Amino acid sequence: MYLTLTTTHRPATDLGFLLHKHPDRVQQFEQSYGTATVFYPEATEERCTAALLLEIDSVRLARTAGRDTPDFSLAQYVNDRSYAASSLLGAALADVFSTARGGRCRSRQELADSAIPLVITIPALPCRGGAGIAVRIFEPLGWQVTAEAIPLDEQYQDWGDSRYVRLTLTGTLRLADALNQLYVLLPVLDEAKHYWQGPDEVDKLLRSGAGWLATHPDRTMITRRYLGRRSALTRAALARLAELDDDREETLDPEIEEETAEPEERRRPLNEQRHEAMLAVLRDLGVTSVIDCGCGSGQFLTKLIKERSLTRIAGMDVSARALELARRRLRLDRLSEREAGRIELFQGALTYTDERLSGYDAAVLMEVIEHLDPPRLGALERVVFGDARPGAVLISTPNSEYNPHYQGLSGMRHPDHRFEWTQAEFAAWARRVAGDHGYSVTLSGIGEPDAELGAPTQLAVFRRG
Repeated sequence: MYLTLTTTHRPATDLGFLLHKHPDRVQQFEQSYGTATVFYPEATEERCTAALLLEIDSVRLARTAGRDTPDFSLAQYVNDRSYAASSLLGAALADVFSTARGGRCRSRQELADSAIPLVITIPALPCRGGAGIAVRIFEPLGWQVTAEAIPLDEQYQDWGDSRYVRLTLTGTLRLADALNQLYVLLPVLDEAKHYWQGPDEVDKLLRSGAGWLATHPDRTMITRRYLGRRSALTRAALARLAELDDDREETLDPEIEEETAEPEERRRPLNEQRHEAMLAVLRDLGVTSVIDCGCGSGQFLTKLIKERSLTRIAGMDVSARALELARRRLRLDRLSEREAGRIELFQGALTYTDERLSGYDAAVLMEVIEHLDPPRLGALERVVFGDARPGAVLISTPNSEYNPHYQGLSGMRHPDHRFEWTQAEFAAWARRVAGDHGYSVTLSGIGEPDAELGAPTQLAVFRRG
């Protein structure tokens, strides 16, 4: 199995820092099913290519495979799976480039956080459903996709095409996002895995799909294929995506929408309850301008734009991809000039002073703060409460005490969460911030509360002065 990853970012050899693999060395990594080798066919200032070669030991693979794996018995020795990209390559990629998948690079962290030009090539990739499925899955993620069907036999074209494609992806993305997408989508296209799948696969999917899976138009198909069409795991994954992320529509499709052992309020989406609660506070405050900080793909903005009392609305997010989805959702290109003049979208980060954040009656940070590393909260406090200083700030965040209500949840509610606070911890933080910056604060909950554990979501409303 073979995969190459090329960049023309200058200097291109910085790819070695991002992958944590030196371009001048050939490195080998033993796997339970073979040997993974990383080397660089080219490494110049203008262009650098890293190659991952996975050589399968068929005997070792057969000895470690269980009876419920896709190619048990003699097929392990004679089939073609060992020679084409599959979940084996995805697993090797995850192991060899684990630090790069996490987006960590001490010597080049700013570059690791940035989108760079990338070209990914896989010569032979199983693709159930044909080349069109590869285009359908990768294009919404910002890739230009070239998927060429491989004929069964080059000499006998009338035999038709095999189920394999030559895949080339070209785009400008964060390297960590590209690697995580490959880790999830290689077995999705193959629609098979080389190992038994348990409940921990849901956590793996959500962790690797953070930031892109929830907004993918085919997230249901991706989830079902990744989890081997195991209905219980698929329901659990889609339910968590529906509750945790900004896009609710069509997450649970009719084929698998069944009664599950989830909290009662799950049947009325918690995300909708957050939107309603925020809108109610904004109406009570009588604001005419509001900025949604961390707007994501713009679901809450679609509610704000319907409020005729709001004459100025803004959405800000660190993700350019999310903002593009928000533009499509809002249909900005179809709005009248007057309506389009009410709303503005821009890219930015809440940890850096930005004049565009100033001048609003209210700022909304809905499920945002928990995505920041705790040491960076001080920067957010300074930017939002010290520099922008809106008349009111509305902040919601998960109540970690409520988490036992979510069956099958291990750890935090979302793989990208850096922390989740108890009610006492959130209250202490909110009161300190209010006192430091001249605000008063009111605390409440969103969602059906538990008598002992409180509501699933915590809400703090800060008023200046």
